[in-house]
Amino acid sequence: MYAELRALGPVHRVRLPAPDAHHETWLVVGYEEARAALADPRLAKDGEKIGVRFLDEELIGKYLLVADPPQHTRLRALIAREFTMRRVETLRPRVQEITDELLDAMLPLGRAGLVESLAYPLPLTVICELLGVPEIDRDAFRTLSNEAVAPSSTAREHDAFVQLAAYLTDLIEDKRCSAPADDLLSSLIRTTAEDGDRLSPQELRGMAFVLLIAGHETTVNLISSGFHALLTHPVQLADLRADRTLLGGAVEETLRYEGPVENATFRYAAEPLDIGGRAIDAGDAVMIGLTAADRDGVRYPARDRFDIRRDARGHLAFGHGLRYCLGAPLARLEARVALRSLLDRCPDLALDGPPGDWLPGMLMRGVRSLPVRW
Repeated sequence: MYAELRALGPVHRVRLPAPDAHHETWLVVGYEEARAALADPRLAKDGEKIGVRFLDEELIGKYLLVADPPQHTRLRALIAREFTMRRVETLRPRVQEITDELLDAMLPLGRAGLVESLAYPLPLTVICELLGVPEIDRDAFRTLSNEAVAPSSTAREHDAFVQLAAYLTDLIEDKRCSAPADDLLSSLIRTTAEDGDRLSPQELRGMAFVLLIAGHETTVNLISSGFHALLTHPVQLADLRADRTLLGGAVEETLRYEGPVENATFRYAAEPLDIGGRAIDAGDAVMIGLTAADRDGVRYPARDRFDIRRDARGHLAFGHGLRYCLGAPLARLEARVALRSLLDRCPDLALDGPPGDWLPGMLMRGVRSLPVRW
């Protein structure tokens, strides 16, 4: 469908399926137009500028994805230092250790669901340890998290946000009343900027929400989609097995070919503007198609071919500009460790049947399950 739309033009007025918040929106599917729109300050993320306030803001509070400068600048500055490439690299030994533990439990079985056994627990464990979230009921949390980012119904989405808000409120209060700990959430509670600025309780909850949910949901799909792409492209898999220097290229091509975020969260025209020759009125919702743009043949020739030797630089899987994903270094690290470790230990890894259903909704791109054997 995205290919058909791109053939007709880079920007379209579309109607979305329920339970998405907007029944109609502008959808950007061309690469150059998407890249420009991601960095255009006239496209606001704060819906309150046009009189819109959504469920997640009501229950969770203002957070990075729904804030504009100067608030966005302030919130990002308070967290950005925790996600530098140098800081993330110090996590590599622990990421490797968690991966090895998961594979130790999985490999004697001979077959497994890759999402349940590796792609899901790895990033969830990493982000929980980084934030200082105690051991949680992974099955229950996964249900809430999935409903928050890929809702199956409006009612279930609402219930998920209510429960997540209550959990995060209690978690932050427990940390505030406890002895100081050396984890990210405790640091954010204590952090005071040079000008004396601190995060409010609502901002802390919003920050915890976006770090915990976005910090694992996207990487789950990156890992599972990477394995799915390799296992369905045997020549590429053989090339990677023969030359592990292609590992970085495999991760970047997965991000381009099957990025985990299908469309960026809504933006709103703060003033009239033109995108790709289409007149956007003030107040209109705009959705930027990240996966659609990354299959634009003008930018990426042979766009539908998975090619780990391709120069995939410039892909939009992590966004572009002011809102480029803070967690990109951590996601890349986890994906590389997971791919390398499983391929090293399973030279005969293969699919064990078709993948599960694709996630619903317009936000996330990934399969619910991926059966493999070895």
